[in-house]
Amino acid sequence: MPTYLNADLHCHSVVSDGTLEPEALAARARANGVELWALTDHDEIGGQHRAAQAARTHGLAYLTGTEISVTFADTTVHIVGLGFDAGDTRLAQGLAATRGGREERAREIADQLAQVGIRGAYEGALKFVGNPELISRTHFARFLVESGVCRDTPEVFRKYLTEGKPGYVPHRWAALGDAVRWIREAGGIAVIAHPARYKFTATEEYALFSEFKEHGGQAVEVVTGSHTAAEYVTYADMAREFGLAASRGSDFHSPDESHTDLGALPYLPGGLTPVWDLLEARIQPAV
Repeated sequence: MPTYLNADLHCHSVVSDGTLEPEALAARARANGVELWALTDHDEIGGQHRAAQAARTHGLAYLTGTEISVTFADTTVHIVGLGFDAGDTRLAQGLAATRGGREERAREIADQLAQVGIRGAYEGALKFVGNPELISRTHFARFLVESGVCRDTPEVFRKYLTEGKPGYVPHRWAALGDAVRWIREAGGIAVIAHPARYKFTATEEYALFSEFKEHGGQAVEVVTGSHTAAEYVTYADMAREFGLAASRGSDFHSPDESHTDLGALPYLPGGLTPVWDLLEARIQPAV
């Protein structure tokens, strides 16, 4: 079995809320030394064929991927799916249902922004959307920067679109058990994405990991773009405690917005089972 040290199994293209085409992401991953790659667009698998083809062109081993939005403890949590059959009908239907509420939510966001004097936000956000079914807060943030309301996207999320600020509209996503089941039934492995981002209490986090494991989840992102070095250690310990494999991914969205580039993360800590070891049969080899 090939040994993959520089695996990047979490990034986004214009098919969801990234700014690069799948082909450009594959080229960037290859240039940055990535050996095993996955495109994980939000609640969408429409870019998988293009990504797999681009990976072959650039000599990258490839795993299918997606990132599913779920609601857990009144918080949006992301579950990455890896190595599934991209033609699976039940997975596609589940993702379509999850995407379904985004337009209504986006119009509510625009209405709230209009109430504080920011008009035309829905139409402005649409200019940044590659896939209208996946309009999100990120697209509104890009509009607010382009229109001069904020200097950059971190300022947007300090002043708008987050709980307690103008433009915040909660959305109920898929259930945790449903997301894990869709991934498993399509032949893939479910992964808790960037767990440190959720700011759960210790009790809530333990409940998330416990329920995830009960539903058949098998891995957690230990090394990811939003984790600190101390959090790598914390979630390596959580992986061991819950018997989960470890994943690694930059969560790259854009050359202009992402703090961590494709392939730029440190390697996984020792003593863990890399998630790709469990997916050996599902890896599309580099040509």
